[in-house]
Amino acid sequence: MTPPVVRVAWKPCWRIIPSRFPPIQLFERVADPDDLEAVFELESLTNPRLRDEAGDIRLVAPEERISGPGTSIIMAAFTHLNPDGSRFSDGSYGVFYAARELDTAIAETKHHRERFMRATAQPRMELDMRVYRVDLDGDLHDLRGRMAALPLVYHDDDYAAGQHLARTLRQQGANGIAYDSVRHGGGECAAVFRPRLLSNSRQERHLCYVWDGRTIGSVYEKRELRLEGLRP
Repeated sequence: MTPPVVRVAWKPCWRIIPSRFPPIQLFERVADPDDLEAVFELESLTNPRLRDEAGDIRLVAPEERISGPGTSIIMAAFTHLNPDGSRFSDGSYGVFYAARELDTAIAETKHHRERFMRATAQPRMELDMRVYRVDLDGDLHDLRGRMAALPLVYHDDDYAAGQHLARTLRQQGANGIAYDSVRHGGGECAAVFRPRLLSNSRQERHLCYVWDGRTIGSVYEKRELRLEGLRP
């Protein structure tokens, strides 16, 4: 099965990550993507923590690499692998997941945070999350509107069919997949395989997911209050 290819231009799309992952500045400081590997190797000699923070640059083909302002959050999705895999990755390559709307991004990340918290039997706590807006523009294979026709690809927690499809498409040179959100009715998501389809990343707001020991029962926004007359 080869899904049709359509132009997807979401300006912006939304991505949410845990705030415990610090922003990485390596990709921001390099003007030419061709210099990334050399700079990475050089700085790793003097800063051993850099390799852990920036991930493995070798996972991204040289012609796919991007650098400059706003690229760190994009590249991190491809240089840090999830060994457990995901809906459209078997764990051997990175995918940039994003949603067309903020509510969909919240629903998707809320579900996956809940799964992790249950699996590791975490006590009650608040989870700080960082929101990004990123521009997506490229040709993607379109699975939207086909949830009933592709039940295995859209399975709630068995990702084998989705991984097989994505691996095949990616090996054929695909840019990524547009699909319906499984966690938010009517929502749309994208699984992007190529960093160069993404640009203009900017940090937006901070959220807090409240884990009660069983579920994430509420989500609220965190904002700094500027108080007049308050002395430092």
